[in-house]
Amino acid sequence: MTDSPTMASLTAPLPSLRHTPVDGAGLVERLRLTLVSLGYALSFVPSLALGILVLLSIPLGLVTVGFVLALGAVPAMAALVSVHRRVSGALLGEEIPPAYADTGNTNAVTRPARWLRDRARWRDVALVWFSATGGFVLSLVPVALLTSPAIHLTGAVLDGGWVWWLLAAISTPLLAVWWLITPALVRARALAERGILVGSRIEELEHRVEEVEETRTATLDHNAAELRRIERDLHDGAQARIAAVGMTVGLAEKLMASDPQAAADLLREARETTVGALEDLRAVVRGIHPPVLADLGLGGAVEGLALSLPLPVTVTLAAERLPAPVESAAYFAVAECLTNTVKHADATRAWVHGGHDGTTLRITVGDDGRGGADPSGSGLSGIAGRLAAFDGRMRITSPRGGGTTVHLEVPCRVA
Repeated sequence: MTDSPTMASLTAPLPSLRHTPVDGAGLVERLRLTLVSLGYALSFVPSLALGILVLLSIPLGLVTVGFVLALGAVPAMAALVSVHRRVSGALLGEEIPPAYADTGNTNAVTRPARWLRDRARWRDVALVWFSATGGFVLSLVPVALLTSPAIHLTGAVLDGGWVWWLLAAISTPLLAVWWLITPALVRARALAERGILVGSRIEELEHRVEEVEETRTATLDHNAAELRRIERDLHDGAQARIAAVGMTVGLAEKLMASDPQAAADLLREARETTVGALEDLRAVVRGIHPPVLADLGLGGAVEGLALSLPLPVTVTLAAERLPAPVESAAYFAVAECLTNTVKHADATRAWVHGGHDGTTLRITVGDDGRGGADPSGSGLSGIAGRLAAFDGRMRITSPRGGGTTVHLEVPCRVA
């Protein structure tokens, strides 16, 4: 379902009413809010239709028809609700994020059953029915207060009857009422929608507990995978070289008396192998916690990383010294993003911007490449899992042909 042009096209310039008094907006803002209210009112039609279809799909599911109906009606309802979510969030100056249950491992039969147990989907149902009932009346009031004087005055001019003139005289003072209550009514509609979509504090905490459990499991899996990687790197690299050194030194010891030159050559080979083993050990250590990160902090470590890449990278990263685990997670997340840029983006330049605002570390990694990055890929999903262990999150903007921008956020406080 496409976004409603009446409401969605107005989200960008909408004034935030979060701290705006009822009489604090001017004429242009009130007219704009009335247009938004008209868009809210017009959503009555799709809201009522989708509300009926979704509710009908439940009993009809017993005869299979409901599954087909739900597969079309529920995503359409989610698209309509997303428009309301963006508009109401823009009016309130905040984001109203969706909180749907994951349906990635479902099919056409099991997906409706998952929707039926998802509280966020039921909040969507509540929103469309609110939009088709009380919300419709609430949003129609500003439009009626503004248009009724014009309609009555037009009728009086065209018809000339005294009834029209009487209605025009009675309705003209309604413009003052419209001026006074329009911002409050639009804000009330936005607050009501936020209250419906966000849910109760108990539901929020339950959802948070589920996220923490999932994050803990993912973190344990990630740590186990890291331990296996370190063990494999040590076994195939440093351990094999050190074993070779022991064998070479033993052979040189046997040849020391009979062939000193051959023994010297073997010892030289053992020394070179030892240097290689040390490099392997350093590589393993850098994979755990790079020394430059401990010495220079996140900003310096990222700058050093950027210098080693085959494309120009602009680094503007102002961050205080953060807890070592947070710095390590952020560093490897940035490193993975830049590695993906070099391998897949076909970019001519990249940049890393961000900093710490006292409560949250925010980093943006972008490039001017071909875009089209897949968030479900192993690299990007690995970044999301790494940040999730610290209650962080990742957002990706990657239109085809428009470059890729990755936003990383990790909440943390500096002691």
